[in-house]
Amino acid sequence: MYTSSRNLRQRARPLPTRPVGRSRGLRLIIALALAACAIISFFSSKVFNPITGEDQYLNITEEQEIALGLQAAPEMARQYGGLDPDPRAQGLVDAVGQRLVAKSVASQSDYPFEFHLLADPETINAFALPGGQVFITDGLLTRLQSEGQLAGVLAHEIVHVLARHGAQRIAQQELTQGLTGAVVLATYDPNDPRSQTTAQIAMLIGGLVNMKYGREDELQSDSLGVRVMSEAGYDPGAMLGVMQILDEATTGARPPEFFSTHPNPENRLQRIQEAIQQYFPDGVPAGLTP
Repeated sequence: MYTSSRNLRQRARPLPTRPVGRSRGLRLIIALALAACAIISFFSSKVFNPITGEDQYLNITEEQEIALGLQAAPEMARQYGGLDPDPRAQGLVDAVGQRLVAKSVASQSDYPFEFHLLADPETINAFALPGGQVFITDGLLTRLQSEGQLAGVLAHEIVHVLARHGAQRIAQQELTQGLTGAVVLATYDPNDPRSQTTAQIAMLIGGLVNMKYGREDELQSDSLGVRVMSEAGYDPGAMLGVMQILDEATTGARPPEFFSTHPNPENRLQRIQEAIQQYFPDGVPAGLTP
């Protein structure tokens, strides 16, 4: 069948495509909308925390924190070999933890604090879940040398709960994910491999921002932990001993897991000493439990 060259040229014409500039402009508009929603949602959730004396941006309630902690507690215990079967050791952790809660500012909260001794004898760690679930490993407990040092570890973790650090990090992560998602959408071009690097950098920056917030939370828990210890009748100087024990543990082949989420001891000793001086300007009184 005969076909004219004109018809062949018409058939060979490429399909119409969306202008590149228009596509990029649409992505930018959507990215700006996502970023605006993330920022507005974050800054509209401000609440005042009477324990820290600071405003916080939170998107979950205390009841939701408690539910999250209770739901996650069994899985956290499983990761560390379950709960320690020694009733005496668990009883000591319970007694110190409940004394700290009953005789300090923690008694003003509605969190149902529970203290768990984990069976893992090797891992050196302690942590708290939102809502009042507090954990310490046998590996850390056996290295502590006094009741006061145990109180120092638990007071630090109690403050994480009171200061709502977990809920704060959830809100921060949602903000970061919203902003980095907007950056990725605005800069990503499937036809330009360099834009993929830009997206990866944006995600990395988001992770570093949240890590910085976490370290500030740790230092705040040290400072307010001094208050909780002191109100419960423990010598806050025992917390300095905990830092020395952790520092000595770094000389081994396996650094404490504690350091994956907590600043190193040398970064915390000064903050603790300053908090003790502020709380006891005339010196630590006699008669506190060491």
